[in-house]
Amino acid sequence: MPEADAAGRPAPFRRLALVGLGLIGSSIARGAREAGLAREIVAIDRDAGVRERVRALGIADVATADLAAGVAGADLVVLCVPVGAVGPVAAAMAGALAPGAIVSDVGSVKGAVVAAAAPHLPGHVAFVPAHPVAGTEHSGPDAGFASLFHGRWCILTPPEGTAPAAVARVRAFWEGLGSVVETMTPAHHDLVLAITSHVPHLIAYNIVGTAADLEAVTQSEVIKFSAGGFRDFTRIAASDPTMWRDVFLTNKDAVLEMLGRFNEDLAALARAIRWDDGEALHALFTRTRAIRRGIVAVGQETAEPDFGRRGAGPGPKAPG
Repeated sequence: MPEADAAGRPAPFRRLALVGLGLIGSSIARGAREAGLAREIVAIDRDAGVRERVRALGIADVATADLAAGVAGADLVVLCVPVGAVGPVAAAMAGALAPGAIVSDVGSVKGAVVAAAAPHLPGHVAFVPAHPVAGTEHSGPDAGFASLFHGRWCILTPPEGTAPAAVARVRAFWEGLGSVVETMTPAHHDLVLAITSHVPHLIAYNIVGTAADLEAVTQSEVIKFSAGGFRDFTRIAASDPTMWRDVFLTNKDAVLEMLGRFNEDLAALARAIRWDDGEALHALFTRTRAIRRGIVAVGQETAEPDFGRRGAGPGPKAPG
């Protein structure tokens, strides 16, 4: 199959195999179909209920539990499974991968993904890991929607020596889904995402857990007064627990480094409050407000009230 049409545009993939049809996998399926990025879409999931929903929703041409049969003949295989499952899945499907196939993923950690999957993949396939920085707190095939990736970053982290043509095809695929694509090394990705995504999630989980443990505050009061910042922490803390468990265990070095920095800054903030240092507090809040405005300015959020959630699709977007 040619990699480009007569006009030089990337040709659609002949057979796209998606392993795992949760929020991300089902959104890829919908987006790829809508944009004509694949001639055939195969959904692979071991959960019978998920396969049933995929068939009912009509978001794939084939839905199967057979990993080997599902990836056979596919020229693009995307692993949409928790980071901790990438290695075992790569090992299980390796023997069925077609020569020239491209294998990718959607994990929030890249160094561990490369280390876990690359040793199992045969030399006749290309491995181009990817991380679409998009999502909601919802999960399952019903949660997906084709516009999930529109205007969102997708970071590619191809290992050294990956064929440039394979990277170009994966880039074109994500651009076809509406993403803005960046390429970086796996190690750099993990450090950047530790502070922009992983540590914020860890803080959210911790704050929600602390509030739940406070015996002086009843559950009804927590819910009743959640219209403040606590509500937005609960949105993040509602994310897939399996996925985030794996993220923290596989990106521990970068997360611990960023947590150390965070703890130092938090201690400085505590000192400012203790010693009535209003000038230091005002300076920090002014600087962070400017960062928020910068995020809005580059199109990664809206300036609307309520985090721009109204009319944003089935669920609010959250960092991946």
